[in-house]
Amino acid sequence: MPVFNIHHITKYEYDRPVKESVNEIRIYPFSCSGQEALYHELNITGHPDVLAISDYWGNRAGMFNLLPSHKQLVIESKLIVRTLGLPGPVTFSPAQFDDLKREVVNNLSLLEFSQIKEIELRAQMDELISGFYVPGMTVMEAVEKCCQYIFEQFQYLKGITTIETTVAEVLDHRSGVCQDFAHVMLELLRNMHVPSRYVSGYICPNQNGMRGEGATHAWVEAWIPGVGWTGIDPTNNVWVTNHHVKLAVGRHFNDCSPVKGTFKGLARQSLSVFVSVGYEDGQTFEDLTSVKLEVHPEIEDVPYLDEAQGGQQQQ
Repeated sequence: MPVFNIHHITKYEYDRPVKESVNEIRIYPFSCSGQEALYHELNITGHPDVLAISDYWGNRAGMFNLLPSHKQLVIESKLIVRTLGLPGPVTFSPAQFDDLKREVVNNLSLLEFSQIKEIELRAQMDELISGFYVPGMTVMEAVEKCCQYIFEQFQYLKGITTIETTVAEVLDHRSGVCQDFAHVMLELLRNMHVPSRYVSGYICPNQNGMRGEGATHAWVEAWIPGVGWTGIDPTNNVWVTNHHVKLAVGRHFNDCSPVKGTFKGLARQSLSVFVSVGYEDGQTFEDLTSVKLEVHPEIEDVPYLDEAQGGQQQQ
């Protein structure tokens, strides 16, 4: 049961003072049987009161306002977490798609996670599914083959996609990063009527050279009949192990964004995200990403650059 020290700093900077910053954060460890938070410290510029709530998807979210004029907003999370999940692949499940259908039909939550977002891509999705699905597969085999297909058919390439990149665009250039692969896999699984959800978190060092080590990361959880939500990582073609630390889940990235909000002011903003993950043996993996400046000369209520553009999206 490994223990990880995770230091996550999100920094917004402005070229002139802004005010009335209203924010929502999801950087708390997800409450589940697979992990245990041993310590969590949150430090925010101005030390505002943070209202912690449980959102619709079961995530712990924090809300705070920074009303005075400021030129910088820093959100710092210091987390020590013990992962309790399996060190390797999950146990095989023999459940068939008929078993899945019986579990989903009367479960509103599972129905919500089965809804296809990109209706216009159904024909293209069916074509992709034919490349890895064989009739008679168990649900778990189909999920695993879907993951493998994305890993083999899509190139891992940073810097060519943004938070606004659509699934159709990812399919066109067959490349992207963890967030893109998670969104593609969600659409494929949902077209197969497999409930699935987006997961944000960290992938901690395991000395195996997995993509995204020491940084924010994204993967997918699929509903396996008789087992429940089971994590799988298409960026690395692995079932989720005890080196994945979960922060939030949702239908897609927007439900799980680590930081989002708005401020008032005609200012250029820049975003940098620093993540450091330390393992028990003292080895530390670090990642620092910055996002270009943006200017909004005619807008006073300005949305923040999404952290995915500087953190998760770049992994």
